[in-house]
Amino acid sequence: MDPVIVVGAGPVGLALSLCLATQGVPVVVLDEGAGKDEPRPARTAVLRPDTAALMARLGCSTLRDEGARWVGWRQLRRKQQMRQLRLGDAAESGGAAGTAGAEGADAERGGPVFPSPLHLPQHALTRGLRDAVARHDLVRLVTDSRLDSLEQDARGVTVHTRGPGATWWRGSHVVGCDGARSTVRKLLAVRFPGRTAVERHAVAALRVELPWPGEAVLHRQPPWRGGGQEVSARPLTDGVWRLDWLLPARGELVTPEALVARVRDTLTGWCGATPPYDLLDTGVYTLHHRLARRWRVGRAFLAGDAAHLLGALGTQGLDEGLRDADNLGWKLAHAWHHGASETLLDSYQAERRTAVAARLRAADQSLTILRGGGGLRTYLPGTARGHDTLLADGHLGQGPMGAPPAYPHSPLAPPYAEAHATVDTRTGAPVDDVLVTAPDGLTVRLRDRLGRGKALVVLVAPGTGVWDRRHWLTAGVMPRLAEAVAALPSPAELLVTESYPGASAHSVLLVRPDGHLVAAFGGVRPDELYAAADAARGGAPEASPAPDRPGGRDRTANIN
Repeated sequence: MDPVIVVGAGPVGLALSLCLATQGVPVVVLDEGAGKDEPRPARTAVLRPDTAALMARLGCSTLRDEGARWVGWRQLRRKQQMRQLRLGDAAESGGAAGTAGAEGADAERGGPVFPSPLHLPQHALTRGLRDAVARHDLVRLVTDSRLDSLEQDARGVTVHTRGPGATWWRGSHVVGCDGARSTVRKLLAVRFPGRTAVERHAVAALRVELPWPGEAVLHRQPPWRGGGQEVSARPLTDGVWRLDWLLPARGELVTPEALVARVRDTLTGWCGATPPYDLLDTGVYTLHHRLARRWRVGRAFLAGDAAHLLGALGTQGLDEGLRDADNLGWKLAHAWHHGASETLLDSYQAERRTAVAARLRAADQSLTILRGGGGLRTYLPGTARGHDTLLADGHLGQGPMGAPPAYPHSPLAPPYAEAHATVDTRTGAPVDDVLVTAPDGLTVRLRDRLGRGKALVVLVAPGTGVWDRRHWLTAGVMPRLAEAVAALPSPAELLVTESYPGASAHSVLLVRPDGHLVAAFGGVRPDELYAAADAARGGAPEASPAPDRPGGRDRTANIN
């Protein structure tokens, strides 16, 4: 069968190619560049716990050495500290809610712990993914290849690239991960409406000592002259910080001299005097909010910046692009190996476009509140605290602005899901990353078993950790459950956990390959489990198309 063609070799395209390859699907990645990325320390990526775990699972080797996890978050307004949060790993955080107030939450006194983002230069992330691709036999990365033609038929896609090795390529599907000016999107004639110049920022990367080691800081209305409306500092490794200044949406020209002046004024305002610093990189960037009308056209799909642009108020467009790759990867892999219904392939747009649209809507509504300025709301009690919460949500990946999405109304939701057993995870939401044991005896995090092209069936069985495995595999409900799992309409893996939030003993959870809960059952219910698994794959695949009729244009001799 023909490989999947991925157009674009940025983080989203590389992540998608690895998602597919780890599930046994061959991939051709068409890169219009030379295969190297210019180091830009000021261009960084902030990964939430779910996308950071995805990158680790795909073999990105640069996360550990070049990624920084923040230990805290501070919000300042003028000369006052408004909010302080402790940050830690996802297991430590436990989904704690935040506290606000002038004194903040003191790490020395305990207090809630929030999941810590992972912050690293984007060129380091791309390099780590390229290294993982180079280790994978099923991924072929072709550089200096710019797409200029795309055709579809009932059995696959044909694309043409120009460059030193101009040629035709044949694939089962094609995915445009080729950025905001996507050629794939233009060839598909998909509109890309939205808002232009939502926010502008000046940015600098510098090596310096700041008063908050390892903590990210957001300072609104800083008190020094020329401080502007907002400035943030986010730590990287090796004593490097990224500083961002919010600029007026239009009109202000930022010269190198003006940017250096901003750096010195900000450091002096924070430290009392200008400390020694090493300026590594600077830039100015403009954020747009756009959403493609369609994310699927036949056998062609859009992902990442080709499908959406966002990023105001700390939201992360790259995070959403990586979630696109995770969502689409298992569905294309299922289609490649087993065939797929139109429902399964359509669900990519239904789930991801709806989730990103909600994120854009939340950001746009918050922009009106946070950037509207003045008015009566400036004097209302609690207004500043509410504004601080909105900003923290975007930067820390919480709430409507940044939390991992749920798909409760997905076309893949099982019938009568609300009638199944109740757990603390709602249907369609990401499952908790609990410890699980596989039938081979290996105990791992649940998240480590994702992305393998199989659904997961998790039995909640308290006490199994102290039993000899050979006993509990043949005792109680396990034999009946194992038989039900073997009879499911698509591949699934059976796992056991000591406990799951909100679940009673002998609850059974069905989890999609991308970690979203399909349904939970009170005990072993083979018929209901089968129906839910069938719904999660979109039903039975459609019949294969008939062979192409003779007389069509034959490019077989020219196709790689």
